[in-house]
Amino acid sequence: MDINYLLWWQDFRLSTHGVFTPFMQELSAFSISYLLLFPVFIYWGWDKKRGLLTLEALFLCEFLTALIKLTACVYRPWVKDPRIVPAVKSLPSSYSFPSRHTTMGTAMYLGSGLAFWQKKQTKILTIICVILALLTGLSRNYLGVHTPQDVVVGFLLSVGCLGAVWKANAYFEKHPEKENKWLLLTATVCVLAIIYILYKPYPLDYVNGKLLVNPHKMLKGAFEGIGALLAFCAARYIEKTWIRFKETGLNLKGVAYCLAGLLPLYLLLAFAGKPLKHLFGAQAGSLVWSAVIVFYIIALYPLILKRFTGKKSHT
Repeated sequence: MDINYLLWWQDFRLSTHGVFTPFMQELSAFSISYLLLFPVFIYWGWDKKRGLLTLEALFLCEFLTALIKLTACVYRPWVKDPRIVPAVKSLPSSYSFPSRHTTMGTAMYLGSGLAFWQKKQTKILTIICVILALLTGLSRNYLGVHTPQDVVVGFLLSVGCLGAVWKANAYFEKHPEKENKWLLLTATVCVLAIIYILYKPYPLDYVNGKLLVNPHKMLKGAFEGIGALLAFCAARYIEKTWIRFKETGLNLKGVAYCLAGLLPLYLLLAFAGKPLKHLFGAQAGSLVWSAVIVFYIIALYPLILKRFTGKKSHT
């Protein structure tokens, strides 16, 4: 049934001469690249609480997605059925279940949508976020790179993470002393996850003498997810204990401060990955790269904002 569904999209794509393909490709790629800038802007400038919710859910989703991928080891649709011909320039050599693009895109779009829903004049943006989250998942089916179950589970995983983080943060507001214990527990789980993915067995299946998925290459994505969540635990502890910055506000000066901080973040996302992986190796470099990005978002630039704006949160 899932293959027939993908074949239907493939027929649709061919019958429309791929007119929607560029849009679907860009939307899909955006979810794991520069979409991050939007919840970061919300965290720094507009709504610290909901921005933090979105980012925390995102890092949790990325961590869980990586672990599930390396545990389930599900192959891509064209491995299951050679009739599937994806609309991508190069076939991804990675496991399929669940869809990372879907989990990350859904977490950021829906998390940002929660912030937009607070005010009447921005509620339309929430609707747009929901549509974009659904389209991001759909794009993975349209392009033929994920089965519907990859996308559905990815979507539900993100919704579950947002709900869990929402409940946890509401509890920590009433019991702030408990958050440090959970941060320490989460960091410990991250360390155990590293041991797990390094030593668990992986399938080594070949087709025409070619390895279907190289598990060592897959570990790079897992180390990114682990590094992000591990860095979040440290950065969140530092921010809540010593920094305690307050949002800049959506005035001209506040927006300027936020945009100034997004430029280095863009450069880190676009150009820092390869040098760090070359310096530390693919796996350790991936962990360091994601950790640097998360620490900059959660703690370092908020410290700079506090120094320049003088605003301090009392919570």
